[in-house]
Formats: sequence, structure tokens, C-alpha cells
Amino acid sequence: MNAPVYTTEILRLAASLPPPADDFGPVDCAANRRSATCGSRLTVFVKLDQAGRIAALTQDVHACAFGQASAALVAKHAVGNDRAAIETALAALSGWLAGERHDPGAWPGLEALAPARSKTGRHGAILLPFRALAAALGSPL
Repeated sequence: MNAPVYTTEILRLAASLPPPADDFGPVDCAANRRSATCGSRLTVFVKLDQAGRIAALTQDVHACAFGQASAALVAKHAVGNDRAAIETALAALSGWLAGERHDPGAWPGLEALAPARSKTGRHGAILLPFRALAAALGSPL
């Protein structure tokens, strides 16, 4: 019998995604990205501290449970990170999903998305929050 794609852990993560903040105020950077593979959409708004690290963020997410779960992990752990850390996380996650590495990298919680590794159509949604955040921070990725 096949294991379920949407595990309880993935659904819990997806449900934990904070709604977009209505009163977020002025932002330092933002980006809007869409996954070509599944049509998921995400807009991220970011405030930076004096050192260029993420001080706060809010996301408007229109994605499947995998995209929502990934966005929830970004929301939970992005504060305090800089552009280099986001680029590193994106590269590690991309490599893991592509089967080029055995772990998803150091970003907390990404192991929960393991059921999607064999579902290439879901990879775009999982990468979307990291791609949008990297774009907001000025990354060419």
C-alpha cells in the first residue's frame, strides 16, 4: 500500500501558516512568485534590520498543502537570517528534492516534506516560499 502524500504533519504545518498581516506597515523589500509547475502563487513582504537580516515578514500564499507547509516553515524560521542563509537553504532544498543530496539542509522542519520528494509536480510549490524570499532579498535565484 502506498504511504499518504499529505501526512498529518504536513497538514498540521499547512494549517499553522499565519495569515497575511493586515497592518504590516512599510516594507524594505517584497517579491511575488508563481510556480510554473503547479500554478501556486506567493507574495512575500519583508522588513530588514540594520544588518540586512530579516526582522519580520508576512506572506500571501495560494498553494497546495505542501506549499503552505513550506511557507509556514519559512515564516517560523526566517527572522534573523540574511540573503546568504536563504540562498543556502534554497540550494540545499532544491538539491534534496532533486535527489542530489540525502538531507534538506539545515533549515528546521523540512524533513516533514519528504513525502513530496517523489512527486516532482509538488517541488515548485515547496520551493516557492524560498524563491520568493530570495527574490525579495535581491537574489538572482
